[in-house]
Order: sequence, then C-alpha cells, then structure tokens
Amino acid sequence: QVQLEESGGGLAQAGGSLTLTCKHSGRTTSTNGMGWFRQAQGKAREIVAAISWSGTSTFYADAVKGRFTISRDNSKNMMSLQMKSLKPEDTAVYYCAAVVRGSNQYKTQEEDYDYWGQGTQVTVSS
Repeated sequence: QVQLEESGGGLAQAGGSLTLTCKHSGRTTSTNGMGWFRQAQGKAREIVAAISWSGTSTFYADAVKGRFTISRDNSKNMMSLQMKSLKPEDTAVYYCAAVVRGSNQYKTQEEDYDYWGQGTQVTVSS
C-alpha cells in the first residue's frame, strides 16, 4: 500500500503562485511514475503534470506548460508542483497520484495510476 497526502493548496490571486506538495508513505519503494491531476467543478479530472521515477522525464498539459514545474525528491518521498502565473481557470481540486505497476516512466492516463491522494483545493481569484 502507498499513502499519498497533498498539502499547500489555498487561495491565490491571478498572477500569483502556490506550491503543492505530495508526501508519500507506505511501500514507497514500489512507487514509479507520479503525477498531478486536477478536477474543476463540473468537469472531468485531467492530467496536469507527470514525472518519471528518476525525475529526468516530465510531462505538462498544454494549459500549464511554462507556468507549472513538477519535481520529486525520492530521498524525502516527496513530489511538488510549483505553480506560477496562476489563472482563475486553474481553480480546481488537485490530486497527487502514483504508479506502482510497469516501468519507471511517467504516465499520463488516469487509469494507469494505482494510488491517489484525497486532493487539495486551489482557488484563484481574478
């Protein structure tokens, strides 16, 4: 079992910044790729960013490319999402997710992820 806990969500103004952190515990040696997803009210959950086990390969959704940065520190069992130049359309519940099956590469499909955090709310005001 792998447990994931997000933190760092909250309220920000448009143009501002927030950093989300995901702490993973349990069978952390089983964790491969990890990712951040978000779900806005009334919309489907979508991939935001993903990262390989080594951290050398990353993926960003077009909507956040150039504004968000994903990173991980395996020695601390943590993954982060640095969000800059926030927009009201970034408002959503953000979820941390982890893959334990397959290769060490990142995944972009929701169904490829095995464990999920509870989510943290990010609200961006205009």
